[in-house]
Amino acid sequence: MTWTIPRSLNVLAMLAAAYVAAQMMADIASLRIVEVFGLSIDGGTLIYPFTFTLRDMVHKVAGAAVARTLIFTAAAINVVMALLFRIVAVMPADLAVGPQEEFGAVLSPVVRIVIASIVAEVVAELIDTGVYTRWVRRFGETQQWGRVLASNSIAIPIDSVLFSVIAFAGALPASAVIEIMVANILIKGLVTFISIPWIYAVKARDSSLV
Repeated sequence: MTWTIPRSLNVLAMLAAAYVAAQMMADIASLRIVEVFGLSIDGGTLIYPFTFTLRDMVHKVAGAAVARTLIFTAAAINVVMALLFRIVAVMPADLAVGPQEEFGAVLSPVVRIVIASIVAEVVAELIDTGVYTRWVRRFGETQQWGRVLASNSIAIPIDSVLFSVIAFAGALPASAVIEIMVANILIKGLVTFISIPWIYAVKARDSSLV
């Protein structure tokens, strides 16, 4: 017997994989503060903003319940990733290869930053889900650009403030924390506009799933 996998499931699998991968890459990259156009940002900001629109696309294809499950699953995977990196970093290295201290220096995450990333991600993405749902119930299948813009415009500032405060307050000067916060909001906002057309690339499987 030949099983035919619905196209919507293939699309959902690709979106979910991209979402989780972007979350993981963002958490790793957030361990480094970089400078973009004279502004300080955590490196994860270069990839993380795309997760909001990817979440919106999953929501459109499979509904709010699946989107929420994906959010919590990604958070759990990031926790496991952080723990794995930490365990590997503290295990004795094979001295025949060398001390391999670089691994621990780069990939053994700072606990506070990991916690900040995960808390901000979960809270902001759940808020994104709620705003997206309300927009769709109000406007239906019209003005799809608005569901992305509305949900992201509310979730992004919340995410940026939570991450910046939890990760850096007290460890960096207040001016630096505010700069990181503002830069995060600006860059994530720019990415939102770039990614708006993505929502039209997928089809809703069932409007009742909202």
